[in-house]
Amino acid sequence: MEKHPSYQALAHVLPKYPRAAGCIFQTYNDILLAQQWTEVQVVELESISRAAITGKKPKTDTTLHVVPCSLAETLSFGWLMKAFSQLGDPPEIYLAITSDDASLVYYKLSRGIVKPHI
Repeated sequence: MEKHPSYQALAHVLPKYPRAAGCIFQTYNDILLAQQWTEVQVVELESISRAAITGKKPKTDTTLHVVPCSLAETLSFGWLMKAFSQLGDPPEIYLAITSDDASLVYYKLSRGIVKPHI
């Protein structure tokens, strides 16, 4: 991992959160290299012991917030509320759920009850 070109952007957070390092690394590379987001930044979320990733999808002006986690983790409502709070209470966040086989799925979470687009 340390030899990967993107490691330098993550070097300040990966050693701090070793249990989440793999999912942070995988999510960061997917967002930056595969999804080609712009203005990508790594934000520490100390209250939930990990880093999040913010950025913009191509051809958009909206900043999105992604919280990486593992499929093997158990998340609580309180954990999610802390993530929302530390990210500045955005209307929505995305969970980037990684698995051991390198699969990555994004789930959009909103605060409260939100009517889906039809």
